[in-house]
Amino acid sequence: MRDPYSVLGVTKSASEKEIKSAFRKLAKKFHPDQNSSDPSAKSKFAEVNRAYEIVGDKEKRAQFDRGEIDADGKPRFAGFEGGHNPFDFRSAHHGSGGHTGSQFGGAEDILKEFFGSAFGGSAGAAGGRGFRSGPQGAGFGARPQQPNLDIKLNASVTVEDLARGKAKVIMPDGKTLSFSLPGGVSNGQTIRLSGQGNKAAGAKPGDALVTVKFKPHPNYVIEGNDLRYHCNLPLSIAVLGGKFTVDTLDGKISLTIPPWSNSGKVFRLKGKGLPKKGGGHGDLLLTIAVSLPEDNREEFEAFLRKHEAAPGGNN
Repeated sequence: MRDPYSVLGVTKSASEKEIKSAFRKLAKKFHPDQNSSDPSAKSKFAEVNRAYEIVGDKEKRAQFDRGEIDADGKPRFAGFEGGHNPFDFRSAHHGSGGHTGSQFGGAEDILKEFFGSAFGGSAGAAGGRGFRSGPQGAGFGARPQQPNLDIKLNASVTVEDLARGKAKVIMPDGKTLSFSLPGGVSNGQTIRLSGQGNKAAGAKPGDALVTVKFKPHPNYVIEGNDLRYHCNLPLSIAVLGGKFTVDTLDGKISLTIPPWSNSGKVFRLKGKGLPKKGGGHGDLLLTIAVSLPEDNREEFEAFLRKHEAAPGGNN
């Protein structure tokens, strides 16, 4: 390996803080997860990690500066009894199960700051997954961390969409995707569409996370699984009673209004609301407001004046 100081782009007199800062910058720059299209990134990342294993450790840096170990952490001395090498990087780092007296923080600790706990620590020991450091290079386990390929989208959903149980969302590529709405879906709820996210070579496709946004309706107000419909009732029907046509999600229906129905009276139409979770439908709550006649206003006003002028009209 090249001189570790050169690999990290620092001088031999660099401080511990400068070395650590250089490693953090280069590790983030060359990490394979961030450079899936650059096949050379993995080897560069490994070289940076090996360099930091030498000069990022106070004891090994001193050994390297004294010429006792080379750039790969191997001893420059031979002839020790039994082949034992007191400067062996691997036995010091892995064999004893401990860690050398670095004041910098190990490469694995720094990598965790960028890429999470999948690197080093118990993850490497338990399943061989994630990042494993050593003098032979920064290696990766059998199952490297998969990049996040999920995408987040918003879908504008109408009352009619909720009634049908179907809605549409515009994908990043401009295509329209139809998806199902579960019964009882709420405003702001996120629905996961499996396999509809981004794709990458050798990786499982991500998911589309679609957040449902209810679109206001000119007639209906959503109240859970129920719908509230405010409508104007002619004065003649409010006083005398009669048939009144109401628009529902299933079409028009004729509702019988009893005589002398005041504004604010609520008629509940069973099963005419939105689909419920687990089956069934909510109700349509028809709230009436009595409207004064406009077509025969003069006749109606004359009738009221005559009634007030009659004996006992103010009683």
